[in-house]
Amino acid sequence: MRIDLLSPGSFDGGQPHGQFGWLREHAPVRWHEEPDGAGRRGFWAVTRHADVWAVDRDFQTFSSEPTIMIQDPASEAAAFGPHKMMLMMDPPEHTAFRKLIRSEFTEPAARLRQARIQALATQIVDAVIDRSTGGRGECDFVDQVAGEMPSFVIAELMGLPLEDGRELYKLTEIIHTAPEALPPGAGAQAVMKMFEYGGRVIAEKRARPGDDLASRLLACEVDGRRLEDMEFLLFFLLLVDAGGDTTRNLLSGGLLALMENPDEYAWLMADLDARLPTAREELLRWASPVIYMRRTAKRDTELGGQTIREGDKVVMYFGAANRDPAVFAHPETLDLSRTENPHIAFGTGPHGCLGQHIARIEIDAMLREVLTRMRDFERAAPVEWLPSNFISGPKAMPVRFRVA
Repeated sequence: MRIDLLSPGSFDGGQPHGQFGWLREHAPVRWHEEPDGAGRRGFWAVTRHADVWAVDRDFQTFSSEPTIMIQDPASEAAAFGPHKMMLMMDPPEHTAFRKLIRSEFTEPAARLRQARIQALATQIVDAVIDRSTGGRGECDFVDQVAGEMPSFVIAELMGLPLEDGRELYKLTEIIHTAPEALPPGAGAQAVMKMFEYGGRVIAEKRARPGDDLASRLLACEVDGRRLEDMEFLLFFLLLVDAGGDTTRNLLSGGLLALMENPDEYAWLMADLDARLPTAREELLRWASPVIYMRRTAKRDTELGGQTIREGDKVVMYFGAANRDPAVFAHPETLDLSRTENPHIAFGTGPHGCLGQHIARIEIDAMLREVLTRMRDFERAAPVEWLPSNFISGPKAMPVRFRVA
């Protein structure tokens, strides 16, 4: 079995479950070389559920520093100075920064936004249906439906115009795209454009603070001091970037899965409100929008029968863990009625996705609105997948539908 978990081509059409299955069975913790490397240039690919779970929760052994990406920080990261994104911190520093925004993302806080999120879902589907003629419509489901919801929600949380949320989402798509699929420097340029926009947010919110997350971040303190501009900008990048990953790719990948599994689609529609919660969790397991997270060993240890050296990269593959037959019965079958479903699509441990409660409300609202108002989906053109080995999901998915 040829194993290549670096090439975006391995993820074209979805995650490489053939490779993942072989790894789980034969080499669940396997050394994966990086190109043009020498010596220990490479990483440990971790594919079993139990091992991914253990690594993600053991921050004393497996650090999020210096980065959660396979590639080490590029030279332009020096422009951040001593600052780093919250995702690339370990407790207690990570805990202190997470506390700054945690109250916005608790389950009770997310439920308070439920009515507004449902109204946004209605608005998004209204816009698509209004363009239909003769009861038939066509749209790019990623751009016009799935990408709209998280863009709008994060814009409202940060006190930004909804249209700006849409433009920021386009930058995140560039950031997630593999460098070899972009013009030279395009990823770095997208980050700088995000920072330029964030700089304008700093000026606006300091001059006219409002009841929004951006204003509260600029007013809060860590260890008795206000956030520096770069600390805010890294927070801003994280919230905009991570705020859309799961929702956008789950909605588009989830609809594709329903189209490819008509019996499951029919089962869900027979009692949508009652069956949606279990269906949503199965679609999260099935799609696993975040492909991996990297950790770095802080000391020599053992994992899956392999000796991990201090400084080694250890990469957790969530999509592989979520198809582990040791945990999930018939893991290669989409089963929307699955009740025993301990998936880790949102990660686990101290770095478990802070926005997962809002993401679930967004997903439910959009699926309910889409599936009750748009029927008889069919692909209008081949699905184009995001060329990325980090985020899994369609980049473009033109569909035709009938207005219900």
